[in-house]
Amino acid sequence: MGKLIVFMHVSLDGFVAGPNGEMDWIKVDEEMFDYAGKQTDLAGTALYGRTTYEMMDAYWPTAADQPNASAHDIKHGHWYNQVQKVVLSTTIKSSDSKTTILNSDAPAQVEKLKQDSTDNILVFGSPTAVHTFLHHQLIDEFWLFVNPIILGTGIPMFKDLQSRLDLSLLETVPLKSGVICLHYKTK
Repeated sequence: MGKLIVFMHVSLDGFVAGPNGEMDWIKVDEEMFDYAGKQTDLAGTALYGRTTYEMMDAYWPTAADQPNASAHDIKHGHWYNQVQKVVLSTTIKSSDSKTTILNSDAPAQVEKLKQDSTDNILVFGSPTAVHTFLHHQLIDEFWLFVNPIILGTGIPMFKDLQSRLDLSLLETVPLKSGVICLHYKTK
């Protein structure tokens, strides 16, 4: 059975974006790309909400082909073009052979996807999807990249939880940028 794993940048006070969706506060560098890349290599599926998918799909399909592409752009661009993508959306209608659109009963479809898979399923960003998956207790692990900033307001990482969720800390990795990666599994 596959695991549903959330990759999310978060502020110290628990927000994943500013009040208008701003993400200009997120610190990324080659060290983080190398560290996160080890996990993306283990995933057979990338799961996105519509907004995150549109942002990713506007960049990654051709990132490796650019004349000034970094090593990360080349590696992640190739991964993005090969990995199976699942998108939660009621507005996107078409997809290609590597992209599946889920437009109804996403929790049941994601549960089936987990049962049918032996590979990890990574959720990148997509806070609305994460809120839904939390509510349905579908998340197996969190990789939280805690950025050294307090936003004060914005889109919360955890919202409207119906019950307590106990976690076990698997790993803490401080990065030179000041970001700390917290890797948890659900109990």
